[in-house]
Amino acid sequence: MRIDLNCDMGESFGVYRLGADEALMPLITSANVACGFHAGAPLVLDRTVRLAKAHAVTVGAHPGYPDLAGFGRRDMALAPAEIERATLYQVGALAAFCRAHGLPLVHVKAHGALYNAAARNPASARHRPRHRPLRPWPDHGRAGLIPGYGRGRGRRRAALCA
Repeated sequence: MRIDLNCDMGESFGVYRLGADEALMPLITSANVACGFHAGAPLVLDRTVRLAKAHAVTVGAHPGYPDLAGFGRRDMALAPAEIERATLYQVGALAAFCRAHGLPLVHVKAHGALYNAAARNPASARHRPRHRPLRPWPDHGRAGLIPGYGRGRGRRRAALCA
């Protein structure tokens, strides 16, 4: 049996150093890397992907609402097209850093209020890029919610980017 020990990473931005990425990375097997809208920045994404590679940790995108001030925890009334493009933008940015470091982008897990919106309403989880050329992640990558999160059987899983 293999257990995946997963952790949110790369949540620093600007002059703010958040989290203990260097201390935790050797202890985990996969990382959800903040993609810049709720936390993270280009130098942070680069440093986090580099650190993951050094410790053989798989990398996944952790996109959120464009809510840096609220750390992605505030609900936002965005049109589906806005959510789709915001997710594409963030996942694409991380995919570029993964490609630069020779790592695959393995999964996508929404952050904060975006994750909670998908758990409350699985139909809202359909904010993925609809056209294959727009998708910066592989078809075999994992995406979705934690099984059992939310209420009722219909909300047990919602594919975010599959």
